[in-house]
Amino acid sequence: MEGPKKAKMKFWTAIEQFFKRNVLRFLEILFKRKLLRLSEVDYRRIRRILVIRQHDQLGDFLLSTPVLRALREHFPDAHIAVLVRSYQEPVIRHNRHVDERLIFQEIGYNWRPRTLWKFFRQLRSGFDLVIVLNTVSHSFTSDILAGLTGAPYTLGSSQRQFPGTTRNFFYNLIAPCPEDGRHQSAKNLEILEYLHISTKNKREEITLLPEEQGWARRYLKKSGFTFDRPVVALHPGAGKVKNRWPAQNFAKTAEILVKKYDAQIALFHGQKEKNLADQVAEKANVPIKIMSDLTLRELAAVVSQTDLFIGNDTGTTHVAAAAGTPCVIIFGPTDPNQWKPWGQEFAAIWGKDRRCESVSVKDVIRAGEKLLMQKGVLVSGSIGR
Repeated sequence: MEGPKKAKMKFWTAIEQFFKRNVLRFLEILFKRKLLRLSEVDYRRIRRILVIRQHDQLGDFLLSTPVLRALREHFPDAHIAVLVRSYQEPVIRHNRHVDERLIFQEIGYNWRPRTLWKFFRQLRSGFDLVIVLNTVSHSFTSDILAGLTGAPYTLGSSQRQFPGTTRNFFYNLIAPCPEDGRHQSAKNLEILEYLHISTKNKREEITLLPEEQGWARRYLKKSGFTFDRPVVALHPGAGKVKNRWPAQNFAKTAEILVKKYDAQIALFHGQKEKNLADQVAEKANVPIKIMSDLTLRELAAVVSQTDLFIGNDTGTTHVAAAAGTPCVIIFGPTDPNQWKPWGQEFAAIWGKDRRCESVSVKDVIRAGEKLLMQKGVLVSGSIGR
């Protein structure tokens, strides 16, 4: 029999779902937009475009950046803006396809009167087309923000319909996107393809300025690295513990790369992962430089100057891929067919039983060697420069 506490939770969950369904049904009656046919879309009218992706994690956001490339290729003279959360803003800053950033503050007390007024003015600045990328999750806030723009065209996916509603009613253009196991970048682009807009290049992207790249090279030199030997970046962390390859495996990988190829190891970590980085450095019997206190853009710039990145399925790995560094990514619970960075320079090693621990050091080394050879750093197993 169920305990009284569990039964009470079920009762209140049912009440919550009842109110949510009925409130959403009422909102649909009030705000439901009339669907447009594609023949009713005047492409000549589209001069200002807003892309909304403010509700997902860093890796999810980066996998949507090919949408910006596709829009720029199709609308070379348009004003393209992106609405993101403040923690995502660094990776979209200076993006060569983006003219404007609208920053949504996820913490309430950061919404000061001046900040709120600036955001509202940007939102109401006359967008012609708003695109809501709701592939991973569906944010009600994103839909509200899209509606507040007053744009004549609002495009979104048919996926992830709110409970109690007949369709995603804030949109007047709905892309029929089935739920399946396709790659996330392809899913994002599929929304645009409803308007016959796409791109051949599905790689995620961070635009780094020349001065940022120059700073990164100087930073590495100051940290003791040289560029006549391979520089390999390791990142053993991940927000989800099940997504972490064991620390001892990272340590063993570092040992092999140093002893076999005289590689130099740069070890990166998240804000709460210094202890994990220390564990890897202590277990490895070779020199490892721990890289701490870097901002997100500084990390991207430094990693862009390395020859290879080895890490788990986490946001930092997508930062490395977006910066153009060849990557070996260890996958466990998540499916690389959906989440691996797009491109041949990124190798996914998937645990056979969907556990990171099942990935061998040998497999990671072999994948890393192949990528270093493709880059010309190794030639037939020896250093090529």
